Amino acid sequence: MIVAELIQKEEITNFKIINAPEDHASEFRGKLENALKLGNAFKSKANIVFNTTEGPKRVETTVWNVTPDYLELKGGVLISTHSLLEIDY
Repeated sequence: MIVAELIQKEEITNFKIINAPEDHASEFRGKLENALKLGNAFKSKANIVFNTTEGPKRVETTVWNVTPDYLELKGGVLISTHSLLEIDY
């Protein structure tokens, strides 16, 4: 498990999101789709760790939409799939 500061979803826009040292976007695709299904069907939250210029950040939130390049959270907040370090639910 990666040590990452827990932040609120509303704080994400305060950070500059950058690509992870290794791109795990395709590896995490299945987990993102599952997180989306869990969020839509059961309002279940996912733990998402992503890379920023200030180091890894973690958010516990519901995934609203997934595209090849972004995952969307409530309020139109976007996180690049290329910045993802870890996903758990």
